[in-house]
Amino acid sequence: MKIVRLAAVSLPFALACAGFAAHAQDAGQIPMPTSGTPAAPSKAIAPPTVAAASPAVENSVVKIFSSLRRPDPYKPWTKATPQEVTGSGVVIEGKRILTNAHVVGYASQVQVQASQDGDKIGATVVAIAPGMDLAVLKLDDESFFDKHKPVPRASVLPDVREAVMAYGYPLGGNSLSITKGIVSRVEFVPYFGGNAGLRVQIDAPINPGNSGGPVIAGDKMIGLAYMVAANAQNIGYVIPNEEVELFLRDVADGRYDGKPQLVDDVQTLENPVLRQYLKLDKSVEGALVHRPARSDAAYPLKEWDIITRVGDYPVDNQGMVKLGPNLRVRFQYRVQQVARDGKVPLTIVRDGRPLQVQVPVGNRRGMLIPSLDGSYPSYFVYGPIVFSRATNEFLAALNANAATMNAMSYLGSPLVTRRGDEPDAQHEELVVISSPFFPHKLVAGYSNRFGAVVESVNGVPVRSLRHLVSLLRDQKDELIVLRFAQRAGETMVLPRKAMLEATEGVLSDNGIRSQGSPDMMDVWNGKKL
Repeated sequence: MKIVRLAAVSLPFALACAGFAAHAQDAGQIPMPTSGTPAAPSKAIAPPTVAAASPAVENSVVKIFSSLRRPDPYKPWTKATPQEVTGSGVVIEGKRILTNAHVVGYASQVQVQASQDGDKIGATVVAIAPGMDLAVLKLDDESFFDKHKPVPRASVLPDVREAVMAYGYPLGGNSLSITKGIVSRVEFVPYFGGNAGLRVQIDAPINPGNSGGPVIAGDKMIGLAYMVAANAQNIGYVIPNEEVELFLRDVADGRYDGKPQLVDDVQTLENPVLRQYLKLDKSVEGALVHRPARSDAAYPLKEWDIITRVGDYPVDNQGMVKLGPNLRVRFQYRVQQVARDGKVPLTIVRDGRPLQVQVPVGNRRGMLIPSLDGSYPSYFVYGPIVFSRATNEFLAALNANAATMNAMSYLGSPLVTRRGDEPDAQHEELVVISSPFFPHKLVAGYSNRFGAVVESVNGVPVRSLRHLVSLLRDQKDELIVLRFAQRAGETMVLPRKAMLEATEGVLSDNGIRSQGSPDMMDVWNGKKL
């Protein structure tokens, strides 16, 4: 099932959809317009009773107008074409507006407008978590909140089949839209960029533009609408209040650090032959550690360990924990609840013996090919060649082309073979040729290396983009030898002085204001790594 985030645009909708592709790629999402109609209730289930729309809630739901300049990973010295998008938001305590990160991420201007107000008010993004798709806005004119009060939030998860109403400003009109439905499912699932969290599924029709609007049960908000399922009807997704509260507590100091996560690979313990191999009694239930996050002797978890409890919460053979008589979610959900001071208490079974261990948790699993996470790409221009970091956003268009991916796989490109790897001592990140070569005689006769991963400079393996820039800066040899990390790739030999002399002309001819991003220019100008 493909899933799609919901921000809409006031310009042609297809333009905005194209802009969502890069950030959605790391979660396997393909942005596209979707819509749904309410499904007829099953004969076995009575139609939900839904309370009337609340005037107080209506008064506190806002339409958000954003002017976005997303990054262009293939021209990292510039930004993508501006896009005008709209979404929704809701007033919360502290004279703030809560919305989705994808509505305001990379925004150069944000404005909000209440349902019955004629004026738009300028806003500033004061906190954002792209991985959990949440953001907080502050208004330029706080007198707005004199008439628009916070919407109260429920303190518990909604029940499955509980009636809900989704408020927002979907594509197709300027007035507030309210749709009805029920809660269909509650899960703990991957979000974006290696993050995970609770997600509530509803069947109330939501569409592009509903992003950031509240979903209400009774007279309280249960979460924010943020996503719909593509190629399906009446499947919409909500970020529940528990995730909202974790985010708001995190950003209380003005910075988002992220949630504690257990990143060890685990598998279920259902197969009877697997249990026989491990000599397990029927009373032992839990999740089997398939691959620990670290292999050093000091790390508390080992291969074949069985995680039976997270804190006081038992884990079953499917790797699930109970949240009630009729609700189970992945056991990793409890980690974000019980972790303290960077560690989570686990009960494990090892070689038939129960043990209590304290396992380190991080904010996310480090990735050799990470997401930009709301930042713009770093880059460096050297003669007619542009270097940058490999990111999920860079791979977005390549992933959409099966022929390109097949070719990269056949050639053994690390962009394919190391997609899920963590950084190590040899590679902090992958350095790529991010753009086709600029036309120049210095690269005449070489095939274009766009998308190739740089392996070494004059025989020295490249660890990172900063390292590559320092190698080019300190090189004294007359020739620069670039090798690339793939089969059947050319090795490039370039004249060092001529490359340096050509750089200024390349920048001028192509309207590039700086040879590199500020961080890379610090390295080029001699600052220490």
